[in-house]
Amino acid sequence: MSVGCSGCCSALRPRYKRLVDNIFPANPQDGLVRNNMEKLTFYALSSPEKLDRIGEYLAQRVARDISRHRNGYVVIAMEAMDQLLVACHAQSLNLFVESFLKMIHGLLESHEPTMQLLATSSFVKFANIEEDTPSYHRRYDFFVSKFSSLCHNNHSDPETRNKLRVAGLKGLQGVVRKTVSDDLQVNIWDEIHMEKIIPSLLFNMQENYETPDSPQDETTPWTLAENCLRELMSRATFGHIRSVIRPVLKHLDNHELWVKESAIHMFKVIMYSIQAQYSYAVIQLLMSHLDEKSRVDDSGQRKPSARPRADAKVRRGIVTVLSNIVAIAAGESIGPSVLEIFNSLLNHLRNSIDVKNTTPADHENETLLQEAVINTLGVFANNLPDYQKIEIMMFIMGKVPLSGEESRNTDVLLQHILLKSLLEVGTKYRTVQMAQAFPSAFLQPLLDMSLATDPAVRLVVQQIFHTLLDRHENLPKLQKTSVDGPLPQLTVDKCSRQDMMFIKKNGPEIMVHIYENVQLTNNTKDNFEALYVTLGLLCIELGSDSEALIELMRLIFAIQDLPNTTSAMTASHRASVHALVASFLYVVGHLTAIPSFCTHIEQIIKNRRERARHLLPWEDNKQALNSLPEVTDDLLFDKTVVAEALQSSGHDTSRLLTPYMPRNLGEVNVNRSISDLNSINVEVDSISSSPGLFRKHPQEEITVASLKKMMAEPLDVQQEEEKQRRLQVVEQFRTAAFEDLVAKTEQQTVDLQNKLNEILGKLPPAIDLCSRPSSPHPSAHNDDCLRQICPVPPPYPVQFPELFVF
Repeated sequence: MSVGCSGCCSALRPRYKRLVDNIFPANPQDGLVRNNMEKLTFYALSSPEKLDRIGEYLAQRVARDISRHRNGYVVIAMEAMDQLLVACHAQSLNLFVESFLKMIHGLLESHEPTMQLLATSSFVKFANIEEDTPSYHRRYDFFVSKFSSLCHNNHSDPETRNKLRVAGLKGLQGVVRKTVSDDLQVNIWDEIHMEKIIPSLLFNMQENYETPDSPQDETTPWTLAENCLRELMSRATFGHIRSVIRPVLKHLDNHELWVKESAIHMFKVIMYSIQAQYSYAVIQLLMSHLDEKSRVDDSGQRKPSARPRADAKVRRGIVTVLSNIVAIAAGESIGPSVLEIFNSLLNHLRNSIDVKNTTPADHENETLLQEAVINTLGVFANNLPDYQKIEIMMFIMGKVPLSGEESRNTDVLLQHILLKSLLEVGTKYRTVQMAQAFPSAFLQPLLDMSLATDPAVRLVVQQIFHTLLDRHENLPKLQKTSVDGPLPQLTVDKCSRQDMMFIKKNGPEIMVHIYENVQLTNNTKDNFEALYVTLGLLCIELGSDSEALIELMRLIFAIQDLPNTTSAMTASHRASVHALVASFLYVVGHLTAIPSFCTHIEQIIKNRRERARHLLPWEDNKQALNSLPEVTDDLLFDKTVVAEALQSSGHDTSRLLTPYMPRNLGEVNVNRSISDLNSINVEVDSISSSPGLFRKHPQEEITVASLKKMMAEPLDVQQEEEKQRRLQVVEQFRTAAFEDLVAKTEQQTVDLQNKLNEILGKLPPAIDLCSRPSSPHPSAHNDDCLRQICPVPPPYPVQFPELFVF
C-alpha cells in the first residue's frame, strides 16, 4: 500500500522535481548521474520558464542536506547548479541565480572548510559567466564580508589555512569581476566595500615579506593577492583612486608597515597597475597623508589638531615610499603640480628642522627624514625636463632664508638643508649653455649666498656651482688638488658665442664674489678646495675665451696680493690663500701648455717645496701655523713673467697688468661690479659718445706735428701710451686727496658754464609776436591782446647751480 501510494505521489509531482531527484544516486559516493543530468539540462533549455523553479528546488535540497550533514549530496547539487549555469543564458536566469547565490550563502555559513571551499569554487565559476541581461536587485554585501574573512583565516593547519585564504581571495576577485563592469550592480568601489577588500589583499601580501623563504607561485595567498590588487587597480578610474588608496594608507598605519619594505612594494604594485594619467593622484594622496602625520599645512605651519605628530620613523617611511614611486608619476606631472609637490616637500624639511631643534631625542630620526626628503627631491627632478629643473632650482633658492651676521641657528640649518636639496636637483641637470643654467634670477641669489656666514653653507653653494659648471665630466679629476706630476686628462671644448656673452655679462660679478669669499676668516680647508675647483672649472669651461682667461689671471694675482694687503688674516689663512693660487696656476699651466709659463710655475713651486712647504696645497700643518714666515719675491708668482708668456701665445695681456679694483667687502647687492676697469675708461672717454665732439685727452694738443708723430709712431707705442694714460687716470682717482678732486671738478663746472653761455649767446633773438602783420581774419582786432604779452627773457643769463653740475 505504501509503495503504491509512493509511486502515485511520485507521478503527481512536477516533472522538474522528478528530473532533479533523478540526478542524485542512492549512494552519494557514486557522484552525479550523468544521463539524468543531461535530461534535466535539456528540459531547462526547452522550458526556460521552469529554470527558476529548478533552482529553487535545488536550493531547498541543499539547505536540507547541509542541516543533516549530508555533504555528498551537497557536492552533487552544486555540480548540477554549475552545469545549469553554464548551459542556460535565458532571460529568466536572474531568478535562477538568486537560488544559486542562496545555496552559496548557506555553504559559506557552514563551519566546515570543505563546504566553504566548495562554495567559493562554484562562485568563481559563476563570476566568469557573462550574463545576457542586467540585474537590478542582486547584492553581494554578504559575499564581500565572508570572502574577506576567509582571507584572514587563521586555521591551525597551515595547508588548510592557505587553501581557505586562497579561496577568499578568489572569491573577492570573482565579486570584483562580476560587479565592476556593470553599472546596475552594487558599486564595489564604495568605501564600505573597499575597506574590506583592500586590507584583505594587503594582509596576504605582507605575509610574503614576513616569510621571505616562502614559495613564489600562483597557488600561494601572497601571489594571488598581488594579482588581485593589480587587476583591481587596472579597473579603477580616476574617481575610484581615492576610495582605493585611503584603505591602503589606513592599513599601513594600523599595522605599522611604513618602516618596512613591504610598503614600498605595495605602492609599486599600485603605481604600475593604474593608468599612467592617474599616478599623480596617488602622489597627492600620499603627500596629504604625510601632511596629516606632520600636522603642517601648505605654508609649512603646524595645524591645530588633537592628534599627535607621528614618529619620525613613520614620516621617513612615507617619504621613502614617495622616493621609490615618485619617478613613476614624474612623467605625468607638469606645470603647477610639480611646484606643488616640491613646495610640500620643502615645507616638511622646514618642519623637520623645527622638530629637530625642539625635540633633541628625535635628532637622529629627523636627520634621516631630511636625507630621505632630499633624496626624494632628486629622484623626482631626475624625471623632469631640463627647463623644469631650472625652475625647481629657482623655486628652492627662493625658499632659502637670507644670510646675515645675526642669522639664527635655525636659519643657518635651513639654509644648509635647502641648499643640499638644490644641489640634489642640480646633479640631475645637464648644462648645455651657461646662460640657461644660470639665469639672472637664479645666479644673483646664489652668489649672495656664497658669502653666507656659515662655512658649511658656502661649501654647498660652491658644490652647486661645480655640478652646474661641469659639462665634460672634469669635476672628479679636479677634486684632488696637486702641484706635482701631470694632471688627469681634462676635457676642454671651445667656448661658444653664447658662453662668451655670458662670461662678459656675469664674469665680473662671479669673480668679485670669489675674491670676497677668499677673504672670509672662517674658511676651512674644504672651502679653499671648493674655491679651487670652481676656479678650475671656470678656466676649463670658459678659459678658451682669451678675455675670460685674462680676467681669471687678474683675479688670481689679486688674490695673491691679499696676504700682503690684508692685516686681519691669520697665518694659516694666508698660507691657504697662497696654496690656492699655486694650485690654480698649476692647472692653467697644463691647460695652456706654454713652455715659459709652465717653467715659471714649476720654478716657484720648487722654491716653495724647498723653503716654504706650507705655501703648497694642502699641507696639514696650515692650521697649526702661529706665524707665517716672510714670503719673498722668489716664492710668489710674477705677473710680468706670466703676462709675457701669455702674450707670446697671442693673448692680449694689456688688462692683465691693470690693477684689480674689487668692491668693498659687504657690498653684496650692487647692480654693477666696479672691478671691471672698462667702467673707468667709459667715464673718462665718454665724450666719444657725444655726436659732433672729437675725443681729446687731457693736456693733449692737436697740431700738425702731433698728427705726423701719430702717423709715424708704430701701433705698439700708441697702445703703450694709451695704457699709461689710463693708469694715470686710475692712479689719480685712487691716490689724490678729496679736496683736489673737488677743486678739479669745480673748474670743469666753470668751464661748462662758460661754454653754455657762449652757445646760448649765439642764438637768434626772440621773435616778437607783436611785430607780425595783422591777420585779415575777422578776429584780427584781438591782436591787441597779444601785444600786451611781455617778451620772454633770454635763457642764457640763467646760472646753473654748482652742485647740480657737480
